[in-house]
Amino acid sequence: MPAVLRVALPLPLPTLFDYLPPDAGVPAVGSRVLVPFGRGQLVGVVVESAVETRLDSKRLKQARRLLDDEALLDAELMQTLAWAAEYWLGAPGEACANALPLALREARPLPAIGEEYWSITRAGQSAHDAGRRRGGSKALLALLATGALSAPELGERQPGWREAARRLAAAGLLQRDELPLRQRQAPASTAPPLSEEQHQAVAAIGAGLGRFQPFLLDGVTGSGKTEVYLALIEQVLAQGRQALLLVPEIGLAPQTVRRLRERLGVPVEVLHSSLSEGDRARAWLRARAGSARVILGTRSAIFTPLPQAGLIIVDEEHDSSYKQQDGFRYHARDLAVVRARALGVPVLLGSGTPSLESLANVEAGRYRSLHLRARPGAVRAPQVQIIDMRAQRLEHGLSPALLAAVGETVARGEQALVFRNRRGYAPVLLCHGCGWHAECTRCERPLTLHAGRRRLICHHCDQQQRVPPTCPQCGAAALTAQGHGTERLEEALVARFPQVPVLRVDRETTRRKDAFEDMLATLGDAQPAILVGTQMLAKGHDLPNLTLVAIVGVDEGLHSVDFRAEERLAQLVVQVAGRAGRARKPGRVLLQTHQPEHPLLRNLLARGYAATARDLLAERRQSGLPPYSHQVLLRAEAIRRDAVDEFLAAARAALPDRSSLQIAGPMPAPMALRAGRQRGQLLIEAARRDALRGLLRSWQQALAALPSARKVRWSLDVDPIDLY
Repeated sequence: MPAVLRVALPLPLPTLFDYLPPDAGVPAVGSRVLVPFGRGQLVGVVVESAVETRLDSKRLKQARRLLDDEALLDAELMQTLAWAAEYWLGAPGEACANALPLALREARPLPAIGEEYWSITRAGQSAHDAGRRRGGSKALLALLATGALSAPELGERQPGWREAARRLAAAGLLQRDELPLRQRQAPASTAPPLSEEQHQAVAAIGAGLGRFQPFLLDGVTGSGKTEVYLALIEQVLAQGRQALLLVPEIGLAPQTVRRLRERLGVPVEVLHSSLSEGDRARAWLRARAGSARVILGTRSAIFTPLPQAGLIIVDEEHDSSYKQQDGFRYHARDLAVVRARALGVPVLLGSGTPSLESLANVEAGRYRSLHLRARPGAVRAPQVQIIDMRAQRLEHGLSPALLAAVGETVARGEQALVFRNRRGYAPVLLCHGCGWHAECTRCERPLTLHAGRRRLICHHCDQQQRVPPTCPQCGAAALTAQGHGTERLEEALVARFPQVPVLRVDRETTRRKDAFEDMLATLGDAQPAILVGTQMLAKGHDLPNLTLVAIVGVDEGLHSVDFRAEERLAQLVVQVAGRAGRARKPGRVLLQTHQPEHPLLRNLLARGYAATARDLLAERRQSGLPPYSHQVLLRAEAIRRDAVDEFLAAARAALPDRSSLQIAGPMPAPMALRAGRQRGQLLIEAARRDALRGLLRSWQQALAALPSARKVRWSLDVDPIDLY
């Protein structure tokens, strides 16, 4: 039998593919090859080389071309990807594809990894002097008229500059160059003195550099976790090693990267989905080459090569956005721990509201816990007060006490945040004449009114339609918006406080790259303002003049069927409340609710998040729920309900009859219809992980072989965080 390459292809198939080696080159494990597949060709990653195959030599195809002279994915990353694909039941090719930026999944030469600089040409200087350009082109010429700037510097000073740069370069007015990466420079800012708690945390983690140890940094919001991160990264840089810092949201990246660059005096590579594919590929390759010392990114940055790894940090480790919800369903926080073990470095998980999973790992002795209980520089923790909404006359969902507090705050020249985790104007558009309401025909859920765009939008499948001038059912003209979203609250607060800037921060107002940062930059430290926003505002943003946080719509999280709902509500309340009083001015938090006696709210306010989390963990242990059990969720969807039911019944029958398994279903999904497709699920639970591990791959293969599997879309989710 001929020796072959075993290749992972970017396909949702749990198998590897055998190919004869190409005519030129010796493919190493982790290198890319271009191979024929069907009528086309694909870029795959070599997983094994020079192995024997069971296939007849006549059926073997030859790889067309070796794309890399050396392995693009090193041995540690290949090993980690194999583990991840096995654990989360992913296709090996999809796991490898997730590890590569999109530009590296194509059969193109690797981009240069020198630092990209742009400068103005003589013709460009003349155009600038004559004022012949407008808009972004004019602004970019003005920026470069005083000297060349690097791409990261341009990104900070003029977001979205590349389109103008391409136009000007095509006209001969700008020039692009690649220069060697700059070495470390003098930091632009100095570190403030650490508190005793911060110093103890840095000392404990710093003593563990060079060996694997998971740490949980449990610090109240505003306690200075970022200063701990910075001090540790400085130690890692002093050792000539690399540091990877993960953040949950793209919105947190700009302010974090600015702080890192100012403090550390080194280039900071950024990896997230808003970057151009070329920029992501260059940053990834610089990390692979070891020239990138500090890498900041969102979920997918966990796949960054770290040949000189020193430390991995996961900020806001409790955040659900670290879990990939489609395709290869990995969890970046958990994968960070696995990579740290493989690399032999510490991993630091930071949060003001740690996940119950991480707290259970501390309880079991797997993680070491460190605490930051004080807020350096802050007067005191914010005062929290419940507003009983019962029998009150509300103004657009806002109580008189809340509005009075906002008025007092802005009158003192301070800033207030009104938090509502629902975007749009109103969740329902209703006809009082006949009871008709606007509904998504594909989901059978109400359409949300977006008044500014004059559209009705489904927040589940994005179906859109115009707002009807009259009721489609009875012809009445009086259509009424029911409920309140951020857009409606913004309108009400602008009307109530016309002299005060009101900024709405949600997905609608921050679609443009860097829009969030630009919006926050308009807020002066001594300027009164009102912010209205969703959970985007709950994470990591430091506004020293923000002294009031008012949380609206808490009740919706108090009666959910999801067993994780109380944990998430507690985390959200504490995170949002933590925005208030982060500097010298005292903060105040108002919690508006119809359920002032609810045990969760009372416990959270009286005893804090740590005690609430302990109680929730005790409930989970008593109920046998994660993290004290382990779950796998089989999801299925199809146009017809009977196809879903048939597949799930067959899937249930294909499971072995074991007393160690608890099986719920088949049953409709909590949202049984979405985007015109019927949805159902089967939940498997076991007290021990090994009770599941031994059967999942064989069950997955049995599911793929079912005739009914061809009639549905199905997926397996290991350790699901949403049972939707």
